Amino acid sequence: MNEDVTFPVVYKQDDSIKSQELLDLYRDMILGRSFEDMCAQMYYRGKMFGFVHLYNGQEAVSTGVIKALSDSDYVCSTYRDHVHALSKGVPAQEVMAELFGKETGCSRGRGGSMHIFSHKHNFLGGFAFIGEGIPVATGAAFQSIYTKQVLGSVDKIAVTACFFGDGTSNNGQFFECLNMAVLWKLPIIFVVENNQWAIGMAHHRSASTPEIHKKASVFGLPGIEVDGMDVLAIRKVTIEAVKRARSGEGPTLIEALTYRFRGHSLADPDELRSREEKEAWIARDPIKRLYNYIIDTRIATDQDLSIIENNVKGQIEQAVEFAMSSPEPRVEDLHKYLFADD
Repeated sequence: MNEDVTFPVVYKQDDSIKSQELLDLYRDMILGRSFEDMCAQMYYRGKMFGFVHLYNGQEAVSTGVIKALSDSDYVCSTYRDHVHALSKGVPAQEVMAELFGKETGCSRGRGGSMHIFSHKHNFLGGFAFIGEGIPVATGAAFQSIYTKQVLGSVDKIAVTACFFGDGTSNNGQFFECLNMAVLWKLPIIFVVENNQWAIGMAHHRSASTPEIHKKASVFGLPGIEVDGMDVLAIRKVTIEAVKRARSGEGPTLIEALTYRFRGHSLADPDELRSREEKEAWIARDPIKRLYNYIIDTRIATDQDLSIIENNVKGQIEQAVEFAMSSPEPRVEDLHKYLFADD
């Protein structure tokens, strides 16, 4: 994080958000954290294979952005995609079954951890290569405009939220798609989850201009830096970006300063980051901050929040049971889903 950037330790009272909305945000963040913790358990028990990248610590970004969208809006993710899918409404049992490689998974067991997808929920998928999802998201935003302006749809313009990391912001797709999005005034929100590290490369060592949001000015779109550990701050800037996109004013770039609490993947021993750095960020845990805010403002009690947490725990346990009891894909269906059915 930039040394000259400071953020408040506690929330200020926000009268624009209703109590139930706050509790829904809390529940979504607890769902994401609990799901990822269970993934770690299952991975080390040999129930999941390949690379699994967890989202712990970044929940405020997923919740703050996606819960500000409508069901008809689109989300495009990265290889760290489980929690994005959950926030978009993909059932936990379908995501868990996909991680187990089962036929009941949201990608029929063919995608695994890095390729979560759901047509029903307008979740455009996770992508194994960095930057791969940005052109896809740009295409989704283009079809929203085409549907409205050429096909004459009477529905509101669908907005696309495109997530990617700080390492991706140095890739060509990032610059090319920002340029096109501004030229065509596409309804897209580019969300940089700047968790300070691209695998083992510290962000400040790989970017000549570490402040990614400043790159937006070159192409003529708003670039906003926001505390990625503050779900209410992220929600606020996203709501404004959605309004801008839906009204035909074009894209917005949001740089959320956040941190992953675990290594790059579950195969990463996480020995490159200092203990002091990790402890400083963990002290700003977005879930604990929202918990304290809800309690301090008397929106809910400890017991109320415990009920939410227990309900989520039960949901996660059911997801594991569903995944374990689900069938494996059949060998004779090896080539199924490669092409659309006639």
